Amino acid sequence: MEKKINLTVDKTENELRVDIFIKKRGDIISRTRIKNLILDNKLKINNKIITDPSKKIFFNDEIKLVIPEPKKASLKPYEFNLDIVYEDKDLIVLNKPSGIVMHPGAGNFDNTIVNALMNYSKNSFSNMGGELRPGIVHRIDKNTSGLVVIAKNNQTHEHLSNQFNQHTIQRVYQLLIWGKIRPSKGKIETFITRSSKNRQMMEVSNSKGKKAITNYKTLEIFENENIPTFSLLECQLETGRTHQIRVHMNYLGNSIVGDDKYKKKFKKLKDIEPSLEKILTKLNRQFLHAKTLGFIHPRKNKQMIFNSILPNELEKILKTLRNMGK
Repeated sequence: MEKKINLTVDKTENELRVDIFIKKRGDIISRTRIKNLILDNKLKINNKIITDPSKKIFFNDEIKLVIPEPKKASLKPYEFNLDIVYEDKDLIVLNKPSGIVMHPGAGNFDNTIVNALMNYSKNSFSNMGGELRPGIVHRIDKNTSGLVVIAKNNQTHEHLSNQFNQHTIQRVYQLLIWGKIRPSKGKIETFITRSSKNRQMMEVSNSKGKKAITNYKTLEIFENENIPTFSLLECQLETGRTHQIRVHMNYLGNSIVGDDKYKKKFKKLKDIEPSLEKILTKLNRQFLHAKTLGFIHPRKNKQMIFNSILPNELEKILKTLRNMGK
């Protein structure tokens, strides 16, 4: 059923952003949901449609936001073997393999995690994210593997979205980079914005974009006369910006192995061990894996933490590097 929010701005709320104002007053839907509704022409300020979530509001402004009844998904089911780590009546935790995108988009409307979820259980997911994203609370890149949480109902979706917005979700990634980072552990804190040269990429900015914080530590360093230097890292995110870890590693000059978007594709190196070269040139993904996912369960109100192991193709690279170091 469609809902309408009608609000009037008080003196104490003068010059607030409209999305913050609505969230502060209503507190019934997430700020991300509010932003998406504004972008979808569902907001009026003084009877004029506004599509800018950052629009400033002023004393006595009349704010009207329409929350339409969510559409039911009409997606083609995709027969795909989902690796379900945990499931209850509120949510599913999936271990996503590399090579599959989370939801339908330009060029791919049928072979996605969402389509696979429709095949698994058509009517059991939240519909807050819109017709093409039932259940999707957050995403990881197509060529990244690891843990994601799927919401089965709108209450769960809202609760989890708020945890993401408040940066209380625990997310730990493992990655292999070229070279080594000094210091061996630390915090990367920058702004990330869309690239001015390639709209499909992101970049670090000194002033514009969204704040991005990545905590990293070095787990292992691999270097000898037969191989270039590699480092196995663990990154814990405080924020969840698009391509955040990939952009931050590239910013430091230590791109992720296998990342063909934020680093030139692997080229033959002199004096490299042939077996390692063969494995690296065949790697059709970035060495980036969402290892740990932790959150407060919306219904049980208790902390839940899930872990997953590296997929075989990544573990094989580590095994080869460790054997070369003996």
